[in-house]
Amino acid sequence: MAQQAAQDATLTGGREGGTPIIKDTETATFGVDVLTESAHQPVLVDFWAPWCEPCKQLTPVLEKVVKSAGGKVKLVKMNIDEHPQIAERLGVRSIPAIIAFQKSQPIDGFMGALPESQIRGFIERLVGPLGDGTEQLAEAEAALAKGEAASALEVFSNLLSQDPADVVALGGLIRSYVALQDMETAESLLAGIPPVIAKDPAIVAARAALENAIQAASVGDLSELAVLLLSEPDNHKARLDLAVALNALGRREEAADALLEIVKRDRGWNDDGGRKQLLQFFEAWGGMDPATITARRKLSSLLFS
Repeated sequence: MAQQAAQDATLTGGREGGTPIIKDTETATFGVDVLTESAHQPVLVDFWAPWCEPCKQLTPVLEKVVKSAGGKVKLVKMNIDEHPQIAERLGVRSIPAIIAFQKSQPIDGFMGALPESQIRGFIERLVGPLGDGTEQLAEAEAALAKGEAASALEVFSNLLSQDPADVVALGGLIRSYVALQDMETAESLLAGIPPVIAKDPAIVAARAALENAIQAASVGDLSELAVLLLSEPDNHKARLDLAVALNALGRREEAADALLEIVKRDRGWNDDGGRKQLLQFFEAWGGMDPATITARRKLSSLLFS
């Protein structure tokens, strides 16, 4: 369901309360799209035309700020070449023209392609301060770290509905599905990612998390691996499997130490397999995770001492 919401948001520019945050309108639907909707929150009407260069400059910036408002305000766009009647009634003589409606009445507006800071200020006068999603991302990451994957998924999905281009939220959403053992959805989302963002750290981390989870499903029982290593301390395959299993349980420090032990005992094993697996963990955990920082320091000490 959250996956479908994220896909819908990509197509509609985000949804709030089941209706698009950003949409086009025409004369016949203006009453519902603007006058009725403005009873719930302010609605900005963007009067534009295809030939208007300042309109092309304003629209992406305006949409970005509206998405960051998280449903506190909506944007309705009207092409005055195709639908001139409303603009004429409101006395619009120059475009781009933005008019804010609240409770079915025009209350404020501006003309011209303003910079983002001024657009943000205009909207904040209508709805109060706008967040940048930082606190929500931190909240979702904290939930994921505590094993509350369903809560994290909900927050990441909400952030994506506000801004479908939020790569960090997309990566978090995929990692949430992995944590919920929904590998099929995680794989589907990764398969749909365009090449231009495939190497973004958030997507790399999500892909690594999925690969680690799939790998963890194929290793043996944790206790059996531990017993095996007592009798065969140089069984590096068993130690790597143990690290993968520990990581799947969220025991990152122990997982890292197991791989560091492989590097210490036999750096060349399996074409430097211990170090490579550890680097994959780092990708999945993120560069600022305490386990990554500690293990990276230990790895450097082993490699360069």
